[in-house]
Amino acid sequence: MIVLIVIASILMASISVIQFKNEAKEYHQERLDRKEFAIKEHINYVLSTTTYPLTPENLPLIFKDKIHELSDIHNLEINIYSLEGKLVKSSKASFSVDKVSPPISNYVLKLVQSSVEKRYVDIKSIDGIKNRSSYSQIKDEKFKPLGILNIPYVEDDGFYEAELRQFLIRLSQVYSFMLVIAFALAYFLASYITKSLKTISDKINETSLNQKNEKIVIEANSREINSLINAYNQMVDKLEESASKLAQSEREQAWREMAKQVAHEIKNPLTPMRLTVQSFQRKFDLEDPNLKQKVDDYSKTLIQQIDTMTSVASAFSNFATMPAQQNETLNVVEVVEFSLDIFNEDYIQFESQKDEIIAVLDRTQLIRIITNLVKNATQSIPEEQDLKVVFVTVKEIDDNVVISVTDNGIGIAEQNKDQIFEPKFTTKTSGMGLGLGIIKNIIENYKGTITFETEHGKGTTFIVSLPKK
Repeated sequence: MIVLIVIASILMASISVIQFKNEAKEYHQERLDRKEFAIKEHINYVLSTTTYPLTPENLPLIFKDKIHELSDIHNLEINIYSLEGKLVKSSKASFSVDKVSPPISNYVLKLVQSSVEKRYVDIKSIDGIKNRSSYSQIKDEKFKPLGILNIPYVEDDGFYEAELRQFLIRLSQVYSFMLVIAFALAYFLASYITKSLKTISDKINETSLNQKNEKIVIEANSREINSLINAYNQMVDKLEESASKLAQSEREQAWREMAKQVAHEIKNPLTPMRLTVQSFQRKFDLEDPNLKQKVDDYSKTLIQQIDTMTSVASAFSNFATMPAQQNETLNVVEVVEFSLDIFNEDYIQFESQKDEIIAVLDRTQLIRIITNLVKNATQSIPEEQDLKVVFVTVKEIDDNVVISVTDNGIGIAEQNKDQIFEPKFTTKTSGMGLGLGIIKNIIENYKGTITFETEHGKGTTFIVSLPKK
């Protein structure tokens, strides 16, 4: 809008300047024509009343005194030339015919004689000022040429220039006022429009597939913005529907994968159990003196495999049914120390920033987090390694309890980092890989975070941050 106003003002000023110049040109041309017509009428009157014979030679005598009178009446300089272009009489007081005087140019004489009206207006610019000079024949009552009338006319554009300046000043004032109004209007319109657009932008930035997205409920005056809002709200509906389908598909896929994992883990002990029973059937002999020892061996093998199956079932049950939180106010330092007491490894070290860090948490779930992380830390250190260290620390940072478990084990390989918290993922030769998935669910239920830093071949540090309330 502002650009259009500026362009319009420039165009208007340009057109006005051109218009004023054209009007000035037409004014001077018409004024010269009127003056020339009046002077010629006066000259004709002088010619009709003179007592001198109307001949070219008598022109100086006829207009000896009259030329000054004509010049005073019409307020213009008047020159009378012979038909050959020589000056014979002039209204200039200081001019003398006896002195050298400029004749009419040959091309002007030819143009006057060749024109239908026997008239020519010569236009020249002297020192930047435009001068018009009219040349026309003086004739007697029988239309016989007697001489040439010359009327010099200097164009004075002072009046028009003053008018033009005043007009341009008024025009600039009007357009300045319009620009101020346009700026104010543009500011308020932009503020009004951007307010709606900012709301839409904020909602779009907050939109995520993993959360419940809110619709925009504002009503804008702009039809385009309303269309944008309706499109966003429709997108939210489709996104929610897609998220629901995706979540359902992911749940189904997760349970299918879990079922495969459970079936695989159960089949592992079933095979040795079957082979053990078949071997016992083939080699069973009541007369065998080592019968009792063999029965004991077979029984131990079966019990070991049954225990393995039991642990698989327990792990799956724990993951599938997370118990409700039983929050209580407790000393995190004390609970962590208690959790470490169940481990026999003498290389497990503990350090706390304070003797007491109070938080509202589920004691059982906190113990589960600590034991799982420490157990993983001890299992990540190879048996043949000489120096083994597992270092557990508890700190209070702002309104969070930060627990870190550091080991100097083999670390986590680069290709395994993105899968470390997946329920079915494990790098061990036994187990289902549900431990980290379970404690991640516990921590996220508390709006906490679990992260890790690792260097392959040197060790890993798991960092758990839980809000105290």
